[in-house]
Amino acid sequence: MSKQSLRIVLVLFLAGFCVSNFLNSTALAQSGAPSTPPAVQPPAEASSQFRNQPPRMASRALMYYESVWGVEPLSVKAVESGEIIRFNWRVVDPDKAKPLNDKKVDPVLIDPQRGVKLVVPSLEQVGMLRQAPTKIEEGKSYWMAFSNSGRLVKRGDRVIVQIGHFQAAGLVVE
Repeated sequence: MSKQSLRIVLVLFLAGFCVSNFLNSTALAQSGAPSTPPAVQPPAEASSQFRNQPPRMASRALMYYESVWGVEPLSVKAVESGEIIRFNWRVVDPDKAKPLNDKKVDPVLIDPQRGVKLVVPSLEQVGMLRQAPTKIEEGKSYWMAFSNSGRLVKRGDRVIVQIGHFQAAGLVVE
């Protein structure tokens, strides 16, 4: 091979090498892949694992329940492996919250998607699975437990809790 043909081959080789590097870097930039390895991130906190989930209840609904019924953060949780659905609330105004504590009214938890109504069971030696103090106190939390035998209501379901005229709709079972 002559010197001139050797130079041509070397130039073509270098040109091909440069073009392939350029095409690879362009493809990476378009695909969004980082050109350098990502920095190591610290482990996420336990509370941030649900940050993409919608809030349990809209702020308007929270204000409604607080102003009309005298209760705030309402929550519904599946406990005891899903056999019991527990409804919790905290009293802000004891006078407004009295209907939730009425022993004459039978509370009901309704799952409209599944067409299920759950009731608070009454056990022989224990009585009804709900707190029913004679005097409701401000700042204290109260609960009642609905029997979910057969585990018909599942985590993530939107339910309605009815206690007399009180009705909390759209609560998400945790």
